[in-house]
Amino acid sequence: MKNIQEVFERIEETKQQQRGITAMYKDALDNSPDYQEILDKLKKLKIQKKEIEDQTKAELGSEWDKLDLMKLHIREDKEMLADIAISTLMKGETVKVTDKNKTEYKPVFSVRFRKANEVKQTGEER
Repeated sequence: MKNIQEVFERIEETKQQQRGITAMYKDALDNSPDYQEILDKLKKLKIQKKEIEDQTKAELGSEWDKLDLMKLHIREDKEMLADIAISTLMKGETVKVTDKNKTEYKPVFSVRFRKANEVKQTGEER
């Protein structure tokens, strides 16, 4: 197995190269008049789309508000599900759930690295 530091450094080097190529790509697009024209058209269409969406949401009224509340409940329940799964796993028990079609689901855990001692800012603090 490779050293974790070597793999991390390789990822960082590749990301740096990726950023360079991406910058060149963006510069080329910025200098393309056809691309800029399409961006302007797209911006106008997005505004029209947003107006139609807002009108439809207003027509739905309380049903749309109910949908937002449902999304919040799902997010909270998913967080609770993850907490229960971790607690169950820490006890050494098997973790699995099944849906109404008898399809079995097993948890998937992942590891991410974040800069040490970095405080993540919220949108209000920026």
